[in-house]
Amino acid sequence: MPRWKASIAGAAAILAVLCLAEFPEAARRAAPAPQFTPPRTADGKPNFNGLWQVLNTANWNIQDHSGELGVPPGQGVVEGNEIPYQPWALAKKQDNYAKRATGDLTESECFLPGVPRATYMPYPFEIVQTPSSIAIRYEFAHAFRTIPMNGSPHPEGFPPAWMGDSRGRWDGDTLVIDANNFNDQTWFDRAGNFHSDALHVVERYAMVSPDHIVYEATITDPKVFSRPWKMSMPLYRRTEKNVKLLEYECVFYRQEQRYSRVPLK
Repeated sequence: MPRWKASIAGAAAILAVLCLAEFPEAARRAAPAPQFTPPRTADGKPNFNGLWQVLNTANWNIQDHSGELGVPPGQGVVEGNEIPYQPWALAKKQDNYAKRATGDLTESECFLPGVPRATYMPYPFEIVQTPSSIAIRYEFAHAFRTIPMNGSPHPEGFPPAWMGDSRGRWDGDTLVIDANNFNDQTWFDRAGNFHSDALHVVERYAMVSPDHIVYEATITDPKVFSRPWKMSMPLYRRTEKNVKLLEYECVFYRQEQRYSRVPLK
């Protein structure tokens, strides 16, 4: 066989081998991922019962941020990494950042963290699910939410609350929680991102594996933002043996710090 024909034949053989090697990978990429079917409770709803926790730095800053003393670097959880502040509100956010050591009442005074921040505090929380309601217990500051699932509307005439008022429903296999009636005292993070008492949060919890939930929170506040915006993150199931919520009584530590600064007479 002439040398040039042998070269062509060899190149064709190599190309055929490469194509065969690539085909399974190409087929895998083209095939749709199998849809996860979550475990069910006795009433047929997805079973979210258990302890969950984030693995991110959103509590320090929900946007992309560099590391500094006491702040780990992190990637943001805000869609597009942009928070659509109105001009006056952006100036206030910057002022909040300058005063963050004392202005963030959740961290400086151990007050309740609000929603959605309670979800991405760096501590676990527990979902307890029944057919008529869902309870969420947070390790930080004993925060607690009871979410009716019976279609009842938000009550009217109640004073604003740190954790707001929450009402839940099912959208297929996704748990949807509508929360409003907040006060204006909580921040979204330590970086000074804030809201007013017009805050409205719609949360979505979708189980994508036995030990993972995709969490989304859509934020609406016409007093502070020019449009709604969204954050999202994975939640991870805590699977250690005998894992449970512990007591985090940071209020005593903070009070001791405060009292220790009072000079003795």
